[in-house]
Amino acid sequence: MYSTSYHRASSVADAVKLLKKAEDGKFVSGGMTLIPAMKTRLAAPSDLVDLRHIAELKGIRISGKNVTIGAGTTHAEVAANDKLASVCHAIVHMASHIGDPHVRHLGTLGGSIANNDPAADYPAATVALGATIVTNKREIAAEKFFTGLFETALKDDEIVTGVTFTAPAKCGYEKFRNPASRYAMAGVFVAKGKDGVKVAVTGAGEDGVFRSREIEAALTKKFEPSALEGMTVPSKNLMSDLHASADYRANLVVVMAKRAVAAANA
Repeated sequence: MYSTSYHRASSVADAVKLLKKAEDGKFVSGGMTLIPAMKTRLAAPSDLVDLRHIAELKGIRISGKNVTIGAGTTHAEVAANDKLASVCHAIVHMASHIGDPHVRHLGTLGGSIANNDPAADYPAATVALGATIVTNKREIAAEKFFTGLFETALKDDEIVTGVTFTAPAKCGYEKFRNPASRYAMAGVFVAKGKDGVKVAVTGAGEDGVFRSREIEAALTKKFEPSALEGMTVPSKNLMSDLHASADYRANLVVVMAKRAVAAANA
């Protein structure tokens, strides 16, 4: 690796000040993507501003069906929260299957959505749940937050501080995992609430997370796996790589949607 300056921020305001002073600084939380990128010299920030020790970014707060998860909350903490499981079991189930124990105990919700990896799990959850992404400056609807591969609506000095959503009546998440990385080759989060049915897909789209309108329409008529029997989704704009073709991913999306609905109804 090369020389870089490390800064341990004590608050969100402190983190922003430290970044502004840096020539080419980056925020780092769990470091699941940034640190490997630095090791391979795909990224070379002059300064790292560590967000891990900021208390205001941590914790899970639940009031009735209303949920707030701090951006600094790790995947393991989400997976182990019994109260969250009682109101939105799907997101707890999802967090428990991210990466491996090392990743789950270091990786954070805020880091995941700010990085917006096209195969990450949290983007699908936030979009399907109609969540709001809260930053130090504003609130952004999840559907407007994710703007493309590894791209979001965040400004350079903007920090994700948390995610808020109202737990739906039913929701479920299932993914077909890459056996090595455990990233989703196709992951589907389904949610049925007062605003109807939302279905968000990760791991399959060329531009990252997207909503499947075809599956939403079918599940609006009948929220059962059988509603998707014989259904196909377009393979256009789906990824093809060494792991799976676009056509294969299209089939996986329907299969994972069926499993997610079954889980939601269980």
